[in-house]
Amino acid sequence: MPFMKQKDPTLPPGQVQTLKFPVLHIGDVPNIDPKTYRLAFTGAIENPFEITYDELRAMPSVEFRGDIHCVTRWSKKATYWRGTLFRTLVERACPLPAATYVIQYADNDYTTNLPLAAMLDDDVLVAWEYDGQPIEPVHGGPVRMFVPKRYFWKSSKWLNRVDFTEHDVLGFWERNGYHNDADPWKQERYSKLPSWNASAGVTIRRNAR
Repeated sequence: MPFMKQKDPTLPPGQVQTLKFPVLHIGDVPNIDPKTYRLAFTGAIENPFEITYDELRAMPSVEFRGDIHCVTRWSKKATYWRGTLFRTLVERACPLPAATYVIQYADNDYTTNLPLAAMLDDDVLVAWEYDGQPIEPVHGGPVRMFVPKRYFWKSSKWLNRVDFTEHDVLGFWERNGYHNDADPWKQERYSKLPSWNASAGVTIRRNAR
């Protein structure tokens, strides 16, 4: 069975454990060649730079073993990720004192936003490996952001740019009615935008794997 229906006190409220890894994303899965991949760091920083896939993998890596949570109410337990600690890349970029937010940019014109302070946690990764293997394209490979303390839409698949800003800039789902903070333990799923229509101009690809 793909889902376990019994309540699990170790999961955030309203979540159900999945035994698979559901796939949800905007648009089609892009074809990204790791050999030509570049991740750019831009905005209110002293040292703008780009880094390649091989350069990321050559940096000291860290691992995360734990649970992930999707706003669509599934949680996957005991996942295993490896990547570059985002905080290490932030130190290289050297944000200006006024930089207080991070905007993630990804293929399919996807964006999402979080405060810089939240992105400096020691479990936030620029991830390039899942379960001991390079991340599959359907799960955001070759490189995705990984922010496990937030609902998973805050972890951009197919990450290509990280922009540091002085002010918050709502991302794709945040503009379309999702909560700006996305804390699973507080059930911060949706905002109170009165005119939000979940189906307006949005195509979601679903493939439960």
